[in-house]
Amino acid sequence: MSTSLRFHYTTAVAFSALPVVDGDTLGACVRQLLDDGWRLLALFGLPQSDKKRAVSLCCVLAHDASSELAALRTEPLHNFISLTPSCPQAHLFERELFEQWGITPEGHPWLKPVRCIPDAAEAQARESAQEHAAVQTIPPPFRFYRVQGEEVHEVAVGPVHAGVIEPGHFRFQCYGENVLHLEVALGYQHRGIEAMLRNGPRARCLPVLECTAGDTSVGHATAHCVLLERLTGIVVPERSQLLRRIGLELERLANHTGDLGAIGGDTGFLPTSAWNGRIRGDFLNLTAALCGNRFGRGLLTPGGAAYDLSSEECADITSRLRAAGRDARGAVDVMLHAPSVLERCTGVGALDAKTARDLGLVGVAARACGLERDARRSAPLSCLPSEAWAPRCQQAGDVLARALVRSHELDDSLRMVEEDLATLATMPDKAILAPDASKAKANLPPNMLVVAQVEGWRGEICHVAITNDTGQFLAYKVIDPSFHNWPGLAVALRGNQISDFPLCNKSFNLSYCGHDL
Repeated sequence: MSTSLRFHYTTAVAFSALPVVDGDTLGACVRQLLDDGWRLLALFGLPQSDKKRAVSLCCVLAHDASSELAALRTEPLHNFISLTPSCPQAHLFERELFEQWGITPEGHPWLKPVRCIPDAAEAQARESAQEHAAVQTIPPPFRFYRVQGEEVHEVAVGPVHAGVIEPGHFRFQCYGENVLHLEVALGYQHRGIEAMLRNGPRARCLPVLECTAGDTSVGHATAHCVLLERLTGIVVPERSQLLRRIGLELERLANHTGDLGAIGGDTGFLPTSAWNGRIRGDFLNLTAALCGNRFGRGLLTPGGAAYDLSSEECADITSRLRAAGRDARGAVDVMLHAPSVLERCTGVGALDAKTARDLGLVGVAARACGLERDARRSAPLSCLPSEAWAPRCQQAGDVLARALVRSHELDDSLRMVEEDLATLATMPDKAILAPDASKAKANLPPNMLVVAQVEGWRGEICHVAITNDTGQFLAYKVIDPSFHNWPGLAVALRGNQISDFPLCNKSFNLSYCGHDL
């Protein structure tokens, strides 16, 4: 179908080049592309500056095998036929459109707020409906799906949880101990990040995005810098590309180590739980040695990196990396060879490949189901030399599969960081900032669309920006991997016992604030 603009993932394209279609044509095009192996990256509302209160839709899809993107937009509209019944991966995007702009996806099976608290959600939706003069019935906020029957009972958990944890609400429909349905209600961490980014770029944009999901600071910072560089044509020095990749892989090492320890804790295997809590700190301290912050904040700047390493510092970090890697490998191997852990993790929270594909899962959750989705291969950020990248996949899609993917990726990241440190230590070129880096701080090229995809430790991070006539952000869309994967957790728990939820939840380890923005 020729109603979309196709382009290479590194290319910024003129926004005027996007085909303008009606809502029905958009749906037909998206369905055809998904049938052809594409997947939905973003679907969001775009206010029209020349038409008061008018909002159109912009859609971006990706084809991993060809590293191509496809984009199209609609004329201003108030409603359209929902994609969700035939394309489940669109359901959160459509609920978000309704919540933010009052645009109604007709036929959506469960149209309720994504982020707003109940009173605010209802008021905002009603206000949007009045502004657009749309005739629609707004469902009561936070209405939950319920299973009826004498033997069925409901269990509500959260949003306040025991311990230091972000808020989120989980509503279980159970028959005895068996979970028939889980509904996840988030939004308690909603900060309005995308609204803060509009009319940028500003000096605050990068620090704000580093706080999108605190455990993925380097990932979101990388996406933002790459987006600005693609818009302005800035070429990042190779030395900075190495520093960025080291930061990303250290972030992966710290979080995979912590997750594997948490899985050990929820199976009652306390040695790995305790060891990995300490070892995760070792990897975070290596990130602090890189840039002065344990979470990597401040490491990146548009056009390069803000910090460098001397050859002596590279040698010191390499030594500490090897020690932490040996400890992590030993702690994880002990757990993965324990019969009690294998028994507890096998078959729990399983998803098949078709369900994962239909829901649009990314990252560890997708690869554990056999989907070779990894932006490091399909949308690499640089031409740095490395071994041919092969995503670490499993087939079972259960807790054990997600643990094994993380375990194998530990080895890959350890090897990659050590190789990059060795290259950095002997590199004659000391430039860490592009000569024209200042272009990213001025007004950007006007009326352009650009996409950045980064494989964070949870999965693919996607930032999409559209500039207006004066080169400022007309729209800036952030899609954390958790936005795609929360529905996967809900479906994975069906047919399991409610006591399996903590373990299954840990094996996904999704971000509340990354979803809520």
